[in-house]
Amino acid sequence: MTHMTDYQCPVCGVRAPVESLAWCCPRCRGPWDLDFSAGAVPRDSLAARAGSLWRYEEALPLGAAGATGGGPAAVSLGEGRTPLVPLTGTVTAKLDFLMPTLSFKDRGAVMLAELARHLKPRRVIADSSGNAGTAIAAYCARAGLDCTVYVPEATSPKKIEQIAAHGARPDLVPGDREAAARRAHAAAGEDGVFYASHVHNPYFLHGTKTYVYEVWEDLGGRLPDALVLPAGNGTLLLGAHLAVGELYAHGLIAQRPALIAVQAAAVAPLAAAFHAGEQDATPAAAAPTLAEGIAIPDPPRARQILSAVRASGGTFHTVTDDQIRAAQLDLAARGLFVEPTGAACWAAVRAHGLGDRTAVVPLCGAGAKTGLATGG
Repeated sequence: MTHMTDYQCPVCGVRAPVESLAWCCPRCRGPWDLDFSAGAVPRDSLAARAGSLWRYEEALPLGAAGATGGGPAAVSLGEGRTPLVPLTGTVTAKLDFLMPTLSFKDRGAVMLAELARHLKPRRVIADSSGNAGTAIAAYCARAGLDCTVYVPEATSPKKIEQIAAHGARPDLVPGDREAAARRAHAAAGEDGVFYASHVHNPYFLHGTKTYVYEVWEDLGGRLPDALVLPAGNGTLLLGAHLAVGELYAHGLIAQRPALIAVQAAAVAPLAAAFHAGEQDATPAAAAPTLAEGIAIPDPPRARQILSAVRASGGTFHTVTDDQIRAAQLDLAARGLFVEPTGAACWAAVRAHGLGDRTAVVPLCGAGAKTGLATGG
């Protein structure tokens, strides 16, 4: 395993070796960061590399044999390299719903599965409202790893079916998304268990950052004025923040884009904290919303998300279920069928506008996972 590094708590400074299987800081119980410095990615040589996110191996905390053409790759289903499609004269969509498991979560799941393959745990566990669980299940299947995914009992039946089809065990937990997380936290303390947490494990964020590396590559070594990103647990946004910082530090971009974060109006603790000038978010009450994938009442990385958006000169927007429903239908009319959560960023662009700035929005999950939004 190349680029091996330690976990480090961003609050307490506590460190732990990855081999310890510690899933959170033992002192504050917060999520880990990595003590890792990315190398510069040579854009001019990327064309000859693997057609997956492993092509950016200099920037990844796990190396992949074969990324530069020297042998079989690490765990992979050919994830990444999703296309950019114009929506307006200035706004472009990145079609991450075309990933192998039909959501952007494959970017982080492949990193966690590769890490688990090296660590050889007795079993892998995860918790999810659906998309992260299906991604972890698929990549564990690819890596030959035993896997259990804890999901809320109200999770879309199609997502539960997909988890089971990959050979993982979906464990339906009574209650909401937080109840599923608590069940996973309890199981994570068992011996030989690797908790493939898309929230607490920073390897996931180093996978999602490839979203921005792809935009940078496909736009000829530049980034748009703004990146519009969903913000529930903030895994794509924080990955984007990592990538922007790395590209800027290596002189590969001249300026940093603004990060425009989008939350569902029904559950928007981050947006409320941002606009109130707070450094951390106050937990919100759980509430039903079409954008179930970003309806996180108490995101563990709230401080990091707020800091990243502020540092970029960005802002937060919220969208209602009616706006999400309209955006989903609008995208479908353009030939792009995404799930309601996946339409949230486009809903924000339509509702709030971006002026004359260039922007990229992610279409994060396929409509086949949930179907069309109804009601209203």
